[in-house]
Amino acid sequence: MFSKILVEFFIKDSENIQKEDVRNKYGYLAGIVGIVINLLLFIVKISVGLLTTSIAITADAFNNFSDMASSIITIVGFKLASIPPDKEHPFGHGRLEYISALIVAFMVMLVGVQFIKSSIERILNPSPIKFQFIPFLLLAISILAKFWISRFNNFVGNKINSSALKAASVDALGDVFTSSCVVISFLAAKFTTLPIDGYIGVLVSLAILYAGFSLVKETISPLLGEAADPELVSSINERVLSYKHITGVHDLIVHNYGVGRCIASIHAEIPASINIMTIHDVIDKAEREISRDLKVHLVIHMDPICVETEEVSTVREEVEKIIESHPSIKSMHDFRVVGSGDSKNLVFDIVVFHENTIPDEKLKEYMTKSIKDIHPNYNCIITVDRDYH
Repeated sequence: MFSKILVEFFIKDSENIQKEDVRNKYGYLAGIVGIVINLLLFIVKISVGLLTTSIAITADAFNNFSDMASSIITIVGFKLASIPPDKEHPFGHGRLEYISALIVAFMVMLVGVQFIKSSIERILNPSPIKFQFIPFLLLAISILAKFWISRFNNFVGNKINSSALKAASVDALGDVFTSSCVVISFLAAKFTTLPIDGYIGVLVSLAILYAGFSLVKETISPLLGEAADPELVSSINERVLSYKHITGVHDLIVHNYGVGRCIASIHAEIPASINIMTIHDVIDKAEREISRDLKVHLVIHMDPICVETEEVSTVREEVEKIIESHPSIKSMHDFRVVGSGDSKNLVFDIVVFHENTIPDEKLKEYMTKSIKDIHPNYNCIITVDRDYH
């Protein structure tokens, strides 16, 4: 509730997140909130750490400091990602948001490595920790603050579909766990002289490293070209099929150039007998309307298919049964019969599952042999496609 109030107070027209400037304001607000709260937490924890000579608390303080730097980088990332397209980058600079999140992830891992070393030194060379109630209470309050930051970043990240802020939410939630471990070690110091502080410091550092690794994995995926959102894929397929004369779709490819910067291409099957100007108007309308509604740049390629005859229908059903019997083949498209008399070619594409390891030539040989067992006079011209989703 407080997150929503904060957003509505600082961001005008906050519901219009499709506007780039509104989306950027969400990112700036989340970054500024993160800077302010993490700076306060750093000051509190570094003071407590120095006062109590606790390496675990000091490690947690510098973790908050890195989070503050992360918020700064997040703001810079949003700013750079909003730079308009130019000659060198015709699709914009949206991926800079992912790069900024990647930098944050490496910073988190660096902090983890540094404090593993410090914690091990504390285990080997222990020093007493004095329990004090006020520092203990301040650390407990910091856990609540971190939990709220996590919830706020998650709220904003989901609102504007920002991988950077969603990752920041997970990182903050990890801080809740690590800070809790620090509080436990601080409390345990009241009852034992064992260097529990150092061991807890190692656990905190390992948790920081794990959070950093998770962030690297999450942020590098879109840079490498991850599969498109299944909901977007389903929406594009369904919308294209809803237009008159389009009987099938395949070969959908989505390229992500940052949030709200997707380019998609798809093949639409149309009857070969239809007037070319008629279907051209349909395709133009589909491209324009779907691009507008789904916030993508959609390009549709027309694939004319044979007029359905008894021969085509029968052979298609036979080929589909062969495909169903092979676990690596997902579907078929662009099926047509070319030629006449005893010289006929079956021309079609097969789509294989992403995890398929069978070479394309082996799959072609399997399909060709299976078809020739039924129709010896047919020649097969087969193209193997990959399932990108």
